[in-house]
Amino acid sequence: MIHQSSSKSATQAEDVSGGARTRNETISQHQYCFNIEEDPKTFSEAIASRDVHFGKEATHDEIDSIMHNRVLADLPPGCKALGCKWILKRKMKVDGTIDKYKARLVIQGFRQKEGIDFFDTYAHVARISTIRLLLALAAIHNLVIHQMDVKTAFLNVDLDEEIYMKQPKGFVMPGNEHKVCKLKKSLYGLKQAPKQWHQNFDDVVLSNGFALNQADKCVYSKFDTSGKGVITCLYVDDMLIFGIDLEEVDKTKKFLSSSFDMKDMGEAEFNFENCSPVSTPIDPSLKLLPNNGSPVSQLEYSRSIGCLMYAMISTRTDIAYDVGRISRYTSNPSSHHWQAVSRVFKYLKGTMNYGLTYSGYPSVLEGYSDASWINN
Repeated sequence: MIHQSSSKSATQAEDVSGGARTRNETISQHQYCFNIEEDPKTFSEAIASRDVHFGKEATHDEIDSIMHNRVLADLPPGCKALGCKWILKRKMKVDGTIDKYKARLVIQGFRQKEGIDFFDTYAHVARISTIRLLLALAAIHNLVIHQMDVKTAFLNVDLDEEIYMKQPKGFVMPGNEHKVCKLKKSLYGLKQAPKQWHQNFDDVVLSNGFALNQADKCVYSKFDTSGKGVITCLYVDDMLIFGIDLEEVDKTKKFLSSSFDMKDMGEAEFNFENCSPVSTPIDPSLKLLPNNGSPVSQLEYSRSIGCLMYAMISTRTDIAYDVGRISRYTSNPSSHHWQAVSRVFKYLKGTMNYGLTYSGYPSVLEGYSDASWINN
């Protein structure tokens, strides 16, 4: 889809700084191409798309993961069956072609009734300050860091409540169309799913000799008398494993893989988009103004701002001002605002070595105080 700045007349177009340029000049300098295809919103759209084989493969994989966690049953009197929906996302390669589809069957948990379908919903999440501290310790003590992902994490959890769900579209059992699915284990979308998954993970690792950190209950440690061991940090269904040596890390990975359906991500690393780097996060000559026309890829703009804000909060405080500026136009972005967003990403690509660096400086506890007696 091609987006370009609107013109004032057939030959004149308004520049963001207020001047006038010819249509040809405007097109050459302010025309952008966003090769963004929307993901299918429904199962029917996925089946009707040109990438139907990707969609079928993804949905069959997901169904295989949950088939043994449900049974067909008649809906008891007085009970309501919750609906469900397929969520399909494209995983893209660097060259822009489709790598694979990822399908997730999500139950309509927003229809659950508190006190009937669920009770507690709270679940712990590792704090960013905890992750920073662990990375600092890894730098100081030269620890091995590996990462793992739990496949369909919520499907590992037994349900305490009695939940019924309509049969998923595309997988209705012939001859049993009137029946519903009685869930034996949790499913994405249920209100209680995150809490039950975290409790299940707690039970498994603590019974294996791990100790729970009382300051952050998403951190688990296990060390022997010789000082060898690991620290595991859980963030929903992703985890980082810090170990004294590779042998200890591998032991933990084997234990986790025997308890859950895990995906080994290997050594922790981060991937960057293939873009041309720049030296500054924003073009000082670019004057950002509200967009009076139609928004340009508003959803993708919001997602991009979210990614930049996460980097800003975590390690890249130098982009805080620029992210603050471009986030003002999230509700109605124009091509000029997209240009500014792209600039920040290019800046991050060119300054990948910037950020909070843990160089392994000796772990000396230091404190600072204000000695001006509240005069400032």
